[in-house]
Amino acid sequence: MRLMHSRMRLAGLVLASLVSFVSFSTSAFADDPPVVPLTGGKLLLTGGVSQIEGAAGGGLVPWAVIGGYGTASQLGANAHGTYVRTQDYALGSWGLTVGVANRVELSLARQSFDTRDAGAQLGLGEGFRFNQNIFGVKVRLVGDAVLDQDTWLPQIAAGLQFKHNEEGDVVKAVGAASNSGTDFYLSATKLLLAQSLLLNGTLRLTKANQFGLLGFGGDRSNAYHAEFESSVAYLLSKNVAVGGEYRMKPNNLSFAREQDAYDAFVAWAPNKHVSLTAAYVALGDIATVKNQRGLYVSLQAGF
Repeated sequence: MRLMHSRMRLAGLVLASLVSFVSFSTSAFADDPPVVPLTGGKLLLTGGVSQIEGAAGGGLVPWAVIGGYGTASQLGANAHGTYVRTQDYALGSWGLTVGVANRVELSLARQSFDTRDAGAQLGLGEGFRFNQNIFGVKVRLVGDAVLDQDTWLPQIAAGLQFKHNEEGDVVKAVGAASNSGTDFYLSATKLLLAQSLLLNGTLRLTKANQFGLLGFGGDRSNAYHAEFESSVAYLLSKNVAVGGEYRMKPNNLSFAREQDAYDAFVAWAPNKHVSLTAAYVALGDIATVKNQRGLYVSLQAGF
């Protein structure tokens, strides 16, 4: 009995020591800052989707938001694949967008423009493709689209997109001044959470013909043109947004009149790692082929 009593006393002392140690450990680290995850701090859909040239925004228009779901102390990144098909043409685009500290965005995109049957009509051969590579940089200047709900100041960002068309001989043959060019833009994005509404306006300086797919500058003009772009999106729920966009374009080539583009879209994001965007898009006349309209589909994956 004495032995059993001694063992019970020893077990009690050990248990008390463990409780004291746990209490000390908890109090010792209670004031330590919480561990901040490397990514994922933004609200769902507030990083936009992947724009056709690789930047975060809508399908046609870059927004002032930084791609990915990283906040000021985090990283974010997305990979995208986009397909657009009109009556006579098709466009594929894929690339990568990286956001650093919700301040700087870097993007890479490759576009392949398939002339399909229209290629033969244009003297290029059926299924001729124009391939273009795009490198983008965007910097948030002022404002925060999510946090600045108590002010009318929008989030404002400046960006550029350097574009290189691999079919230099062809685009110059149709009148383009160059097969490389740089677009400069300034975007302002205001998110009204209480109204579930996002508004964006972008001013772009560009020489691009059909987003650069037909080169840059031309026989009509080789100067930079200031073109306006806009987007509006409404959040039906935290996972689904609908909206529309409008994008002006220059008209530099005599042989092919260029018209403004617009779309109506729906974006669905079941979580922060994947989103799907579908849109009806109208691109106007492209390389003498009239009234090109069709379907836009884009899949984005990242964090």
